[in-house]
Amino acid sequence: MLGNLNGWHLLILLAVILLLFGAARLPALAKSVGQSARVFKGEMKQMKEESGEDDTKKAAEPGYTLNGETVERPKADGSAGSTPQS
Repeated sequence: MLGNLNGWHLLILLAVILLLFGAARLPALAKSVGQSARVFKGEMKQMKEESGEDDTKKAAEPGYTLNGETVERPKADGSAGSTPQS
């Protein structure tokens, strides 16, 4: 749908936005959109960091699946096992 837009369509769209919001409010609107995008980007980065920490903590648990592979705690004799050793 957006592939059909050409230069004239964008120019008309810009004129309609200018008429709706007025020239005085456009800089404030652009600043608000920029701040919102910055906050969204920061929140996404924070969520990725928290998700990575959770995966690292859970990787030590026996039988935990991480990236399609089951992580098992080794037995006391050095072989892999599924039961935790105390």
